[in-house]
Amino acid sequence: MKYQEFYQKSIENPEQFWADQAEAINWFKAPETILSYDHNNYPVWYKDAELNACYLAVDKHIEDGFGEQTAIIYDSPVTQTVKKYTYNEIKSEIAKLAGGLQSLGLEKGDTVVIYMPMIPQAVFAMLACARIGVTHSVVFGGFAPHELAIRIDDCKPKAIITASSGIEIERLIAYKPLVDEAIELAEHKPQNVVILNRKLGARIPFKKYDIDYDALVYGSEEASCVPVNGQHPLYVLYTSGTTGKPKGIVRDTAGYVTALKFSMKYIYGVNEGEVFWAASDVGWVVGHSYIAYGPLLNRNTTVVFEGKPIRTPDASTFWRVISEHRVSVMFTAPTAIRAIKKEDPNGEFIKQYDLSCLRTQFLAGERCDISTLEWYRSHIPIPAIDHWWQTESGWPMICNMMGVEYLPIKPGSAGKSVSGYNIQILGENGQELGPNEEGYVVIKLPLPPGTLTGLWNDEMRFKMGYLNKFDGYYFSGDGGFKDEDGYIYITGRVDDVINVAGHRLSTAEMEEIVSSHHSVAECAVIGINDELKGQIPLALVVTKSGEDIEHFQLQHEIVQLVREQIGAVASLKDVVIVQRLPKTRSGKILRKLLRSIADGENFQIPSTIDDEAIIDEVTEVLKHDKIGCFKS
Repeated sequence: MKYQEFYQKSIENPEQFWADQAEAINWFKAPETILSYDHNNYPVWYKDAELNACYLAVDKHIEDGFGEQTAIIYDSPVTQTVKKYTYNEIKSEIAKLAGGLQSLGLEKGDTVVIYMPMIPQAVFAMLACARIGVTHSVVFGGFAPHELAIRIDDCKPKAIITASSGIEIERLIAYKPLVDEAIELAEHKPQNVVILNRKLGARIPFKKYDIDYDALVYGSEEASCVPVNGQHPLYVLYTSGTTGKPKGIVRDTAGYVTALKFSMKYIYGVNEGEVFWAASDVGWVVGHSYIAYGPLLNRNTTVVFEGKPIRTPDASTFWRVISEHRVSVMFTAPTAIRAIKKEDPNGEFIKQYDLSCLRTQFLAGERCDISTLEWYRSHIPIPAIDHWWQTESGWPMICNMMGVEYLPIKPGSAGKSVSGYNIQILGENGQELGPNEEGYVVIKLPLPPGTLTGLWNDEMRFKMGYLNKFDGYYFSGDGGFKDEDGYIYITGRVDDVINVAGHRLSTAEMEEIVSSHHSVAECAVIGINDELKGQIPLALVVTKSGEDIEHFQLQHEIVQLVREQIGAVASLKDVVIVQRLPKTRSGKILRKLLRSIADGENFQIPSTIDDEAIIDEVTEVLKHDKIGCFKS
């Protein structure tokens, strides 16, 4: 099969293409209407279908005779636990939890917030909700009470499912006090909090609304799968918004399961029965799509990993998990590989493990710089595939479709448009741009199945944020360009393009150059205010472990690299060395926060930040070096 022919079919006749893909789904009632449109002329997929996502992820495989296949491998280096669950075992856990939720009065159409660490019960809770038609909203475990309260007020859950604690490397985080404080802050009051006691020593203050998870599960009858309409909201997942108020991305059921089943086969190239590992968290979209739903829909064994790429116990953890559990295809963020590279620059840990089982490595979540990609490929000679997508899309939009045709890799590019996505690059006035011309990355409607159906109770914000900028297109918020071969390069959020004395320059391009320096483990390039030129670039770099290079020498060499490859117009003069870069818990560098610090602007600390202490660390460095607002 050739990629271009396969892709063209999806664009020229999307209705027929996705009707064909729908045949892979065991519907309770097959859809008669494949594609229709709502009052905003926005696509609606499989609106008259009836199905159940939990049935497709669990019960179907048991009926097909695969009940004793391992469904979930729980690997927790932070608790020194490895436990495997078969499809038969997870069905019993899920169905009993679903029955317990029904006994608490939950029914189709209700909502539940799930606030749990990376443990199997988090996946059980998601599937238990899906089993009885309850819409779940997973909130990343450890989010501050204020952020949890905002989400409680927005989606109004009838219950919260949580655990006694999470573990951040060696630090125990007690969840129950956070949940109690969030409920105090919220106007909406959930009826019950179902709490799993992990028995790790965390404080569990008792409240009248508390229900013990284990008692609920083991005292309940197994619930059957409840049929839902194709448009039934499977989940709401909140993502950060420019206004400070999170956006509740709504995902339907029919389009989502069809897209995920399609993606496992044609994008990730995973065969049924193989082990697939997405090293992420259920609190993010990757965890929803490729820890919980996608692998189980495709009858894969999915790895639920509670740990970090380093310090649990060291930079060998990923390779140990791959080798021990015979992972065929893996997915992680480039920031995880950069962290490993920083600790083990020569790849000594890699040599200790048999990684012959690993066929493909996928990378997403943060743009993959070329030096990281090349480091990986030099130590593990398999395809390392960068790809691009968003919480809103729910599954990849740009990729090298490994299940269709393995195309040549172009470092710096996320690949070509995935089937179903008519991705175009538009200029300011909506005109389509030519090869290598940078503009706005947009998708011509209709979007394929599985993408967001809207924002929870906020239609106006949905239209303003995604549909109104260019009529007939979904606006991604990112900038980029296509080359003459159709490969797409994402240059970052459109506000990451800086204007230096009238010249529009991509900070992403500068980051590629800075990260290519042999002493740099990772970096961020941002634009900061300058009286003369409007904006000038600032590079913040983290050096590799064991590197001994003078600050002045590193600054000089990096400035020369940028001057040679972009030109003096780039005006990069300031390079500072920091111990760490501020990131979200999913690994994205908080560039907007860095700009605000350097420009002396007021800022809100994002709820998703990994460690607030980094803000003070960076501020001290900028003060010491007299950078930005600290010049005077």
